[in-house]
Amino acid sequence: MKKGQVYEGRIETVEFPNKGKIYLPEEEKTVIVKNGVPGQKVRFSVNKIRKGKAEGRILEVLEPSEKEIPPSCPHFGQCGGCTYQNLPYEEQLKLKEGQIKAMMDEAVDGPYIWEGIQASPRKEAYRNKMEFSFGDEYKDGPLVLGMHKRGSFHDIVNVQECRIVDEDFRKILSCTLEYAKNSGLPYYHRMRHTGFYRHLLVRKAVKTGEILIDLVTTTQEEFLGHFDSQGWVETLRSLELSGRIAGILHTRNDSVADVVKDEGTDILFGQDYFYEELLGLRFKITPFSFFQTNSLGAEVLYEKARSYIGETKDKVIFDLYSGTGTIAQILAPVAKKVVGVEIVEEAVEAAKENARMNGLSNCTFWAGDVLKVIDELGEVPDLIVLDPPRDGVNPKALEKIIRFGVEKMVYIACKPTSLARDLEMLQGRGYQVERMGCVDLFPGTYHVETVVRLQRKHI
Repeated sequence: MKKGQVYEGRIETVEFPNKGKIYLPEEEKTVIVKNGVPGQKVRFSVNKIRKGKAEGRILEVLEPSEKEIPPSCPHFGQCGGCTYQNLPYEEQLKLKEGQIKAMMDEAVDGPYIWEGIQASPRKEAYRNKMEFSFGDEYKDGPLVLGMHKRGSFHDIVNVQECRIVDEDFRKILSCTLEYAKNSGLPYYHRMRHTGFYRHLLVRKAVKTGEILIDLVTTTQEEFLGHFDSQGWVETLRSLELSGRIAGILHTRNDSVADVVKDEGTDILFGQDYFYEELLGLRFKITPFSFFQTNSLGAEVLYEKARSYIGETKDKVIFDLYSGTGTIAQILAPVAKKVVGVEIVEEAVEAAKENARMNGLSNCTFWAGDVLKVIDELGEVPDLIVLDPPRDGVNPKALEKIIRFGVEKMVYIACKPTSLARDLEMLQGRGYQVERMGCVDLFPGTYHVETVVRLQRKHI
């Protein structure tokens, strides 16, 4: 087998994340390909051979899987946002559950209760936040605003028919792109570090219908004059939307990194926050603070986490990586005290305000890195909730967390591979997995949330 060779084969299984496996008997080798589903017969080229392992790129689907359906989104296959829209939702759930169960069976020492996967209440139009990127449709082509092309860091695909958001997102996207085109100003080129337009951030609450819109640009052009910002604001406000615009913002970002970074935000209309409701509580959300992107799915996730936590009366709970304090405030009414720690200061301020708004006086929130702040809390918790970012818990921080010696921990993971790694240390330091299950917050994609309850072993 050589790099560049073309083969045909059938995808037998797909492992997390999105790794299709094709066995070639003539080569006595398994090749991994992305963006396929089990049962497809594909033509693919080998693009990497390393340490005996081969990876390929699908060139063409020769025969669809028996389970495949036509995707509802016209951008599917071009846009890198979704992977499994060509499978019925029930099949997506089966595939995700099988992937996570297989991974966790390897990661967990001893027997545990597997509780399967819970579906998202909505299969489409479920996202409450999107970050769209500016770019060109092809090299030196017309300006576009959308998502990264599948497998590309540079090319952008227009996604004006995207199905994982509702019609309001699509109208705001089209309006902003039209204004940007008419201005004649260029998009920010990631390699040359020149240009103006970078991102459009749209957030919309499911329960309240409030919308926050934020255009992110460099300072290389005069925003107020060259872009006609007031004309853009008035056009947005005149759109017929099902929701209500709470605020329209402009954020400056001259950072070289291709991420949405706040280097100063101005309010063009309204306010720089909106409100969402979860499980009877109200939350103030600012442009860059973390909040689960599927509000209705988050209710299912937090109900599951709450059931895993169990009895909380007279107990002190640490909510580490607490974001805007969602979990902390869901637990606070039935706990003695909840302490949240979050590195994003903006999110901590929002959490404090949310707690006041919800009449919760037994929540405190600390801003800072869990690794450093945990030494300053001055309390010993009765139980700990971990909801870390995608990379999981810093090993040094996890060591400190384990030293508290709490009887019970609940770990909420958005990336199961990070969870599997952290479970190795937790189990090696005396904790055992009692029960585990998944909640699908991301229909159409390979992402899934996993919730685990761990109990300290007594030897």
